[in-house]
Amino acid sequence: MDFGTNKPIYLHIYDIVAERIISHRWHEGDRVPSVRELAAELQVNPNTVMRAYDALQQGGLIAPTRGIGYFVAEGAAARALEESRKEFVENELTQLFRRMETLGFTPEEISTLYSNYKTNLKNENK
Repeated sequence: MDFGTNKPIYLHIYDIVAERIISHRWHEGDRVPSVRELAAELQVNPNTVMRAYDALQQGGLIAPTRGIGYFVAEGAAARALEESRKEFVENELTQLFRRMETLGFTPEEISTLYSNYKTNLKNENK
């Protein structure tokens, strides 16, 4: 894990779990690792994982089942994707647009660069 940013560790863990749900590594209804299991995997304090799980529960991405553990909540993938897209647009994409403007990129250049990226990606996956 990269904790190099000012973002709290529990939010990094939140993002990791959300990414696993979005990428379908964890499916709706799947049991998620216990607090201790994930803490050991990520080499963080279990209290930090518990704080992340509390936030994930409030965000509707995981749900507890008494005596059994936490499970990926129904509709979690769609919620996580929407949340991630919104955060990307508000933070990363806005910064990227500012940088592109500073460097003088035109919309046409950006469109061409993106098309080339998609073509290269498709060729790599063949």
